[in-house]
Amino acid sequence: MRSDSIKRGIEKAPHRSLLRALGFIDQELERPMIGVVNSFNEIVPGHMHLNDIAGAVKAGVRLAGGTPVEFPAIAVCDGIAMNHSGMKYSLASRELIADSIEVMAEAHQFDGLVLVTACDKVVPGMLMAAARINIPAIVISGGPMLAGRFRGQNVSLSNLFEAVGRVRAGAMTEEELCELEEATCPGCGSCAGMFTANSMNCLTEALGMALPGNGTVPAVSSARRRLAKLTGIRAVELVREGLRPSDILTMRAFENGLAVDMALGCSTNTVLHLPAIASEAGLEIDLDMINRISERTPNLCKLSPMGPHFMQDLDEAGGIPAVMAELSKKNLLHLDLPTVSGKTAGRIIEGRKVIRPEVIRSVEDPYSPSGGIAILRGNLAPGGAVVKKAGVDPEMLVHSGPARVFNSEEEAVEALIAGKIKKGDVIVIRYEGPRGGPGMREMLTPTATVMGLGLDKDVALITDGRFSGATRGASIGHVSPEAADGGPIAAVREGDIIDIDIPGNAINVRIGNEEMEARLREWKRPEPRVKKGYLVRYAGLVTSASTGAVLRRG
Repeated sequence: MRSDSIKRGIEKAPHRSLLRALGFIDQELERPMIGVVNSFNEIVPGHMHLNDIAGAVKAGVRLAGGTPVEFPAIAVCDGIAMNHSGMKYSLASRELIADSIEVMAEAHQFDGLVLVTACDKVVPGMLMAAARINIPAIVISGGPMLAGRFRGQNVSLSNLFEAVGRVRAGAMTEEELCELEEATCPGCGSCAGMFTANSMNCLTEALGMALPGNGTVPAVSSARRRLAKLTGIRAVELVREGLRPSDILTMRAFENGLAVDMALGCSTNTVLHLPAIASEAGLEIDLDMINRISERTPNLCKLSPMGPHFMQDLDEAGGIPAVMAELSKKNLLHLDLPTVSGKTAGRIIEGRKVIRPEVIRSVEDPYSPSGGIAILRGNLAPGGAVVKKAGVDPEMLVHSGPARVFNSEEEAVEALIAGKIKKGDVIVIRYEGPRGGPGMREMLTPTATVMGLGLDKDVALITDGRFSGATRGASIGHVSPEAADGGPIAAVREGDIIDIDIPGNAINVRIGNEEMEARLREWKRPEPRVKKGYLVRYAGLVTSASTGAVLRRG
């Protein structure tokens, strides 16, 4: 066992002495040591119950004859970090999470890992660490939050962000907003729609790195605790079987993950995270590959914020195995791949059926014949841009309008609130990319304000930043190269006409090549917005959104 390097032989007497100081007895030291990475804290609702989940994991590890050893990981709540300087740290935390798990696992030579996670950047950060360290590892999330109830309707956090815009527009009273605020988030778990956290937890299951149910079993249920125990048991078995992330995270597994992504209509943030995880596994996912898979994969689900259903509905409908079983009818998946369950993907979905066809449509009757995410290219985004196509109103799939240019999220929100954005406008928010932000802030406030003001069928929004999984509408993010790197978005001027053609995967500004080159020659890099701390180091190392915003190596 790998952990023998800290506990076997006379040379390890000092090491064993330190382990005995922790209360370990001989029988525990003879067993596989399983690191249980617990991202519990008291500020993130998705993580508030993870001590309970980690406790169930540790019970499972012991049942299987292993020794669990718990250590922490940080977690940022994107909802709380939204629309202020704290959001600069959200994406950047992904790299810290991966690095800190690597440090702990290598320094203490664990035989295997259980990654207890929940929210947005923690899931990919943990998967990146698993791929990098490449010791037996398995993921268990804390599960999704139940939807809130407001005046007889299910609601989630995106409804509340949009309600703020409705109050601004006079379509809702502040008293009604307070009532909605009380009802929206009823308890623990990752927010109830197909936002980034739940997207990534579902895709972890599709990749084969978590047991069936990981993405959809509600946080409050006993089934989630049972799943955590089974995960702990499998962690020990994975060590004994020698099954590693490199055996599971193959290119074909990522193709499965992307197909499920398109079927579910997941967050655009998956276009950052899947390439980053693949990079740690020594693989490359490019944006063209994402488009190819999107073009052949039908969109089967419209979960909040795109439609009326929530994560609990997806679970009742049959969960990810049912979605995969439906996709397999058109041979859209590789079914012979290994998973952490010990079964192939094909065995897992054997006999699985859709229980609620209004939640998971059939491949014969999809919402659309192509997937929920599209990659756009053109003279405004030669490196690519991403849009959640499934959330765009049909009237906005093709749109042309004058650019309204803002150099920060705050400037754009101020203009929206002041009523300065008109029907037909194309809002351009730049210098919010991975380096320029720094940290590539999510921008749910401007997109939700557009929705709340009733402009979603008339106004598009383009940025080199990114959007929350709770965003809907003609919101195009990840524009690459970003403005801070001198990308074409830096050359856009107020009033320039921007042409958006989502079905044609195109985004262009109506200026000629010579004019574009002349403007970029005049461009000067702005002063960095942050001049000390972690974000300075991050900005100096981070790569383009088109490559997953990973850090340069070496």
